[in-house]
Amino acid sequence: MKRRQSTQVNVGTVPLGGDANVSVQSMTNTDTADAVTTLAQIRALEAEGCEIVRVAIPRADALEGFERICAESPLPVVADIHFDHRLAIEATHRGAAKLRINPGNIGDMARVDAVIDTAGAAGIPIRIGVNAGSLAREYQDLDMPLAEKLAASAVSFCEHFESRGFSDIVVSAKASSVLTTIDTYRLLAAQVPYPLHIGVTEAGTAFSGTIKSAVGLGVLLEEGIGDTLRVSLTAPPEEEVRVAWEILAALDIRRRGPELVSCPTCGRCQVDLVPIASEVDRRLRALDVPIKVAVMGCVVNGPGEARDADVGVAAGKGVGLVFRHGEPVRKVPEAEIVDALFEEIDSLG
Repeated sequence: MKRRQSTQVNVGTVPLGGDANVSVQSMTNTDTADAVTTLAQIRALEAEGCEIVRVAIPRADALEGFERICAESPLPVVADIHFDHRLAIEATHRGAAKLRINPGNIGDMARVDAVIDTAGAAGIPIRIGVNAGSLAREYQDLDMPLAEKLAASAVSFCEHFESRGFSDIVVSAKASSVLTTIDTYRLLAAQVPYPLHIGVTEAGTAFSGTIKSAVGLGVLLEEGIGDTLRVSLTAPPEEEVRVAWEILAALDIRRRGPELVSCPTCGRCQVDLVPIASEVDRRLRALDVPIKVAVMGCVVNGPGEARDADVGVAAGKGVGLVFRHGEPVRKVPEAEIVDALFEEIDSLG
């Protein structure tokens, strides 16, 4: 996989673009005015591997909470601003590590310029975030595919920012359609030099949104496109982070914790594998070691997969043969499979 080369910006201590890792983001769903609750969610996101967090500032009375959040957050905090440029300016003064604005809904470009100049003086980047659902008016009625409209809008804003002497830019242009998202980012990758924040916006619930995000982001990442990502789910934000890491791991881009290999089960399976695999998956989430664990239900592929893993089990009739580094170490009853696997995992040190 050849990574697209871009300029690099820093969001607090986290670099985006250049030779930096593809980073994982999420967004809080708490009231930003409630700093205590928001900070608790940010710490929960950090525990799942989130590296940058975005919070909404929908009104002025959220700014005091935002300032405390920035001061106490373990993660760099991005201020998400729509419509009111004054909130973006004030968020910069209150400690934002980055701004996210859609210039198309800020209003008069003089207001956008005020935000650009404030961020430039503070030395923080701005994400130009263009969405299909809030496309600037001058692009809505153009006779061209939506992907071209989104890319053209984002490029025009980049050019305007450059004209102000500002190049500390991250770009996103999202749609809820997977194919439109892919086409848009391919166009952007060829037209702008800046880091790209990728995502399928409003992707859906945990089930459907995970599938759409995995397909769309997987295609882009495999093509080397994307410097940071958010998986947008109608679900707890911690779930967004878990899915993002699974996407990166599936492509061997980054791996935060264990990899679980488990079979889909069939008529040959002679143990109740689904609850076994689910419990192994749940307990593996507490680990951050990059090991491979296999939970296999029958003798067809089970021994081979178990031997290929750091720790694995190949099940027979009511029993499981436990492997460690490719060698069988013991046979245990079905009820003891999970505990036996984790005893071997613990012994790996």
